[in-house]
Amino acid sequence: MRMKKILMALGVVIVVIIGALAMIPAMIPAERIQGEIVAGVKSATGRDLSIQGKISVSVFPSLSVQVGNVALANPAGYSSKDLIRLGAVDVRLKLLPLLGGKVEVDSFVLVDPIITLETDRQGKGNWVFEGPAAAAPAPSVTTKPTDKPASAPSSAGVSDIRLGDVRITNGKLTQIDGKTGARQEVSEINLRVALKSLSEPLSAKGSLVWNAKKVELDLDVGSLKALMDGQSSTLGLVVASEPVKLGLKGNAKGGASPGLDGALDLNVPSIRNLAAWAGSPITMAGNGLGPLSITGKLAAGPTQIAFTQAAIAIDAIKAKGDVTVNTGAAKPAIKGRLDVDMLDLNPYLPPEGAQPKGGEGKATPAGGGAAQTQAKPAGWSDDPIDASGLKSADVDFALTCGGILVKKIKVGKSALNLALHNAKLAADLTELALYQGTGRGRVALDGAQPGVGLDASFQLKGLQVEPFLTDAADSDRLSGTGNFDVTVAGQGKTQRQIVSSLNGKGSLAFLNGAIKGINLAAMARNVTSAFTGGAQSTEKTDFAELGGTFTIVKGILTNNDLAMKSPLLRVEGKGTVDLPQRSVNYRIDPKLVASLEGQGGGSAAGIVVPILVTGPWDNLSYRPDLEALLKQNVQNVGKAVESLIPGIGGGKSSGSAPADGLNPMKLFGR
Repeated sequence: MRMKKILMALGVVIVVIIGALAMIPAMIPAERIQGEIVAGVKSATGRDLSIQGKISVSVFPSLSVQVGNVALANPAGYSSKDLIRLGAVDVRLKLLPLLGGKVEVDSFVLVDPIITLETDRQGKGNWVFEGPAAAAPAPSVTTKPTDKPASAPSSAGVSDIRLGDVRITNGKLTQIDGKTGARQEVSEINLRVALKSLSEPLSAKGSLVWNAKKVELDLDVGSLKALMDGQSSTLGLVVASEPVKLGLKGNAKGGASPGLDGALDLNVPSIRNLAAWAGSPITMAGNGLGPLSITGKLAAGPTQIAFTQAAIAIDAIKAKGDVTVNTGAAKPAIKGRLDVDMLDLNPYLPPEGAQPKGGEGKATPAGGGAAQTQAKPAGWSDDPIDASGLKSADVDFALTCGGILVKKIKVGKSALNLALHNAKLAADLTELALYQGTGRGRVALDGAQPGVGLDASFQLKGLQVEPFLTDAADSDRLSGTGNFDVTVAGQGKTQRQIVSSLNGKGSLAFLNGAIKGINLAAMARNVTSAFTGGAQSTEKTDFAELGGTFTIVKGILTNNDLAMKSPLLRVEGKGTVDLPQRSVNYRIDPKLVASLEGQGGGSAAGIVVPILVTGPWDNLSYRPDLEALLKQNVQNVGKAVESLIPGIGGGKSSGSAPADGLNPMKLFGR
């Protein structure tokens, strides 16, 4: 009986407590709760909070508050009225666990939240609050040496959190730039979060719509408690939409030095479609920039991001490499390497014959009076060169390519090292395979001085000239093996200034080749017919050696020692190339020598028919210098011809007399 009475008394107490809890909300008017909330927000943020909907408060069986139509106002100076507007808020906490220091959320639902983030014309964001007035300083207390220091105030804290129904329904986020008026909007935000406890996995799944495309979000964290304690936890993230899919699976670390590491997988069906979706359409010519895929290991910390074991595929281009970006210094430092199998640049170039955008042309009669549009050759630009990019980072990067294809030009295995420090860029071409030739080079750009400083050198040996020119310029006018050595330097604020300041030197040599479409020996024999062949002519001038040296002073290239050795022919040349004006003024002196010993024979007084090469370098003019020819001593000309004819003047025979075309009168077309 005694136990029964105790149980009955306990039951009465519980009923009384439950009744009291149920009565509390009725004892506190909703208007008073609303007033306290509005005043508290005003004191804390300096903003007005409006609650136009009904406030409902209950304590049992859970501590719950439901509020409708809530808005937090913006201060003056913004185009939007509110920072946040909520259609409804429903918060329910389990009461008994809360008394024990645990937060168990039955539900936390935001319905139709609208958030507008805006900057004013001065760049200040509407999310920056003035905050409450500073509290008055506490009076100082003098303690005796023997007094014990006051203990820090204790905080019960929250030992654990359990989430039930936590959702955001039909949210909207808008960003407005007050300076430019630019506007970005994310709508249809729906998110559901599940967390049984801080030490158990957190799951967040949802979606949103941006630029008319739905984006799916999926986040999994192994332990929030570990992150809160500065330790590591497993992490999985997937962001998926039609234009892009990003996945990261690895670990995250919290605390004072947060970071993450794991396997990154990025897949883009079309780079062009992704750029258009992001609001930055790609206008580059060509049909490239389609599929993109990137996989590798990502490690990110507060001041460093490393992406290693990367496998990259862009269209048909495949590459592997590593890159590390350190942001701890005054400017980022980038180190890395990239190894490309085959770099085909044609998909990223304008199609053959395409008119450059904004290009000028003129109609030129052709054929029976038909008009053809020819693009006006572009000159050097007078636009200031922006060298600020050279000051934005420090770079050490190595690039290797198994091969490069640019239009028809085929480049073999190549290696390039880039170093950028203190606005000075050095690009070292350590390996180049080009049409059976090998080369090396270096280009240095100095952006630390006004404008840009240029210092370049290039060496190439063994180039097969004819196939190279055929692919590069659709021309086979020159054949042979080419060797080049060039060094130049200049400085300026525009292209034209740099070209006009160029100084340098170089040499070029062609061995065992021919000049097609022109017969210099025929010129010497018959001036009238020498220039009628043209590019399609079978005429040619064979040579064993052709080369010379040159200097460049303030953009003017000068050559005084061009020499060519050929059977029965010697050629000397000299002249200038005006690089700023893109023009040529050159003189070639071919000479029929008094010997049939071939290119190795000794020279003798011979017939000289000067050839003038002049005009803009994209439309050169070739013509004989008849005035200089007529000034020569005719007797010397006749003697030179007689020495070449067998049986006359002691000339040697090579087995077949080259009598045809060696009539002295034919020199003048008679």
